[in-house]
Amino acid sequence: MNAALSQRLGAALDDRRASTGLREDLVVAGAQGATLEVDGAALVNFAANDYLGLAADPEVLDAARLALREMGLGVAAGRVLCGTRAIHGELEAAIAELVGTEDAVLYGSCFDANLGVFSALLGPDDVVFSDELNHASLIDGIRLSSAQRRVFPHADLAALERLLAESARSRHRVIVTDGVFSMDGDIVALPELRELAQRYDAVLLVDDSHATGVLGENGAGTAEHFGFGGVDILTGTLGKALGGAAGGFVAGSRVLTQTLRQSSRPYVFTNAMAPPLAVAAATAIRLSRRRPELRERLAANTSWFRAALGELGYEMLPGQHPIIPVLLPGGTLAREVAAALRREGVLVFALTHPVVPAGAERIRVQISAAHSVEQLEFAAAAFGRVRELAVGA
Repeated sequence: MNAALSQRLGAALDDRRASTGLREDLVVAGAQGATLEVDGAALVNFAANDYLGLAADPEVLDAARLALREMGLGVAAGRVLCGTRAIHGELEAAIAELVGTEDAVLYGSCFDANLGVFSALLGPDDVVFSDELNHASLIDGIRLSSAQRRVFPHADLAALERLLAESARSRHRVIVTDGVFSMDGDIVALPELRELAQRYDAVLLVDDSHATGVLGENGAGTAEHFGFGGVDILTGTLGKALGGAAGGFVAGSRVLTQTLRQSSRPYVFTNAMAPPLAVAAATAIRLSRRRPELRERLAANTSWFRAALGELGYEMLPGQHPIIPVLLPGGTLAREVAAALRREGVLVFALTHPVVPAGAERIRVQISAAHSVEQLEFAAAAFGRVRELAVGA
């Protein structure tokens, strides 16, 4: 390796090691579910995005196994070559029906979808207005486009309106937001944002990755949660509530999806989604719509666990989403509490700078419909045992 580059990278790693520590991937065993095995010990899993518990659902797994036997593992080609199978169109139709749009386009991940949507649609005469806490994939996708960028403080609609008013001569104005913000678990004020978009003739794009399958009576996401039909452009993932495997999408009008199929680079120049994963996701969508009790159980589990942590004296960011941020500010405290909980049989992860601002360190607890009452009680007792370390005597 080039010596100068090696020296610079090594110095940067040393600085990160001294300041925040280096992240290391945790190797787990077993299928994704309410428990995972780490170093031979079974831990109750509060670290996954498997909100509906469908990642290990027998029907989802059986459908994927059958598809593997019939269609093979992968297609070794892009959608525009010989990669498209019937299941890809069926899954796109199922996504569009779920979220209430004319059509949807599949990508390898929602990260790919967010990287590809802006460059395909926008140019230098357009302006994108992005919430400062938007997901990294949205930030990177906006940066890769030639559109102008304006970042507004998190959920500050007054600041957003000022920026919209200042950009009146732009060709297109696009407001971009997460539906649910992954670090804080808060739900965007979508009715107010939608009204602003309509007043200023702006396009509204929402990444609903943490909301699809979770929010709304039918799991359609943030728009359904607030009782209206949808937004101009919706992006989302199949790798969280909808089976937990892989894949992302952009949903909207047919003219939008046709444009993306022609010019979105991650769609044109990437292998098509593996058929077994597509079958698994389509099955998960059917189950999520057929079994509303999964969302009911998820909401009940979330409410119970929030109350239990509150009784123990933990400070949490307010909310109703199954992401529960437990605030543990100050240096390495969040990592120490996460390590202590792991020794007690509970898997959670600490979020520290630069993932969250310095002084806002936390543990992110993620609830699933798959968690049993006994597992929730076990985890609450573990939080109780480490309480002195976390919040003082």
